[in-house]
Amino acid sequence: MSATIDRKARTSPRVLILGGGTVGLYAARRLRKRLGRREAAIVVVDPRPYMTYAPFLPETAAGSIDPRNVVAPHRRSLKGVDVLQGKVMRIEHAARRVQIAPEEGEPYWVSYDFLVVGLGSVARTLPIPGLVEQGIGFKNVEEAIAVRNHVLGRIDAAASTWDPQIRRRMLTFVFVGGGFAGVEAIAEVEDIAGYTVKKYRQVEPDELRFVLVEGSTRILPEVSAELGGYTLDQLRTRSIEIHLATFLTSCVDGHVVLSDGTEMDAETLVWTAGVKANPVLKDSDLPLDERGRVITNATLEVTAADGTVVADAFAAGDCAAVPDLVNPGQTCPPNAQHALRQGKHLGENLARVLRSAPPTPYAHRNIGAVASLGMYQGVAQMFGRFKVRGFPAWVLHRTYHVFAMPTWNRKIRIMAGWTWSLLLRREVIALGSLQDPRAEFLAAAVGGPSPDAPPAAAPSGAGPASNGSDERTAPSRTAASGTAPSAAVAGSGTGARA
Repeated sequence: MSATIDRKARTSPRVLILGGGTVGLYAARRLRKRLGRREAAIVVVDPRPYMTYAPFLPETAAGSIDPRNVVAPHRRSLKGVDVLQGKVMRIEHAARRVQIAPEEGEPYWVSYDFLVVGLGSVARTLPIPGLVEQGIGFKNVEEAIAVRNHVLGRIDAAASTWDPQIRRRMLTFVFVGGGFAGVEAIAEVEDIAGYTVKKYRQVEPDELRFVLVEGSTRILPEVSAELGGYTLDQLRTRSIEIHLATFLTSCVDGHVVLSDGTEMDAETLVWTAGVKANPVLKDSDLPLDERGRVITNATLEVTAADGTVVADAFAAGDCAAVPDLVNPGQTCPPNAQHALRQGKHLGENLARVLRSAPPTPYAHRNIGAVASLGMYQGVAQMFGRFKVRGFPAWVLHRTYHVFAMPTWNRKIRIMAGWTWSLLLRREVIALGSLQDPRAEFLAAAVGGPSPDAPPAAAPSGAGPASNGSDERTAPSRTAASGTAPSAAVAGSGTGARA
């Protein structure tokens, strides 16, 4: 049974903002800046207690930015705003109420006077055999941390593995999707992986295999063909395999099969092949387009298919079909630049409506596009004409995005982290146990072997042991080429990584 919070006589209208991402956070901040608490009560609903700045996820995966610094905590960033942590289950705008499911407890309904929909998008997956079991997305900070830990963990494990086939599988990393997210992700992760293996005697840099799969005939469609071609050449110079006009057809049990006939075994598959509007919108009475996005007009007000304005409802960001006034006949693309500006504009418009003033249309001409390709490398296109490459583009990327990050607290922390990384270098530690922190405790509880216990005695007929430890030969840098490994180490049984 769901609890119900009835609409009560309120002295000020309640604005319910669904989603605490870029649109929700900036809309709430702007609305609170324009209106006092007696003029509007603002409530933000999101399952996470923070907003993630998505353009910095690749650098988070590369260890260039502390994961805590790419998120803006709601309760610190939203002064004078009520925050509800829960998942939106159903929207009934006709009744002016939304059903919310908290992390624990029964779902409940929250009433409102004005609705803002900023639920964003989710990964757009396809019915590819093995994708659900093997793939990982790259849309939130948890996934970026998991990709980093997994890649560094595979390098750790490969350094202590002498089976060539297993090593190849461990050191093969496949990224699907050649847009900004996929290109920046593979470039940054390849950069940190190459930096990491320099510290390993047992792994050669050329053992790393990075593969990018893109269904269209080019990468980075957001920039000019010239810059896209430059990026393609730069990635290939770094020995990243790129398969254009190619699709992933299967990845069952880690055996990756591409439409061009290429096959490989990989323990890492990162999916960045597009997004779709949050599917919860289908459980609403709001008008949607054929792609499941909320239909809006240029003032960010929700409208019916015939253009009739739906009273008291606004939407923006990836989950909204907002007309692009700069490019007539098109809708604004789902990117952070539009989401940030639409969030601010929505807050301004709603404040105007609450003060009986007419809303204004949203129009924004992109000033350019910037992308990081790893440390000191990047591409940028400014004002549609000026093309920048290499180190200057990398500086532009960092400068633009650090100032777009909400709150000076986060701006300063990120810049301080960059400074320390330049002086002390990046950390290359894999904290894989973060994904399953209770594993060691559970093993101890059921009587399993402790990570600190010595290994079991070798069975009869096994090779010689010393002090109860199984002595084996560790793989050297020449092991993968088939020559005999040279370094011998005694297994300590501590479970610690190099």
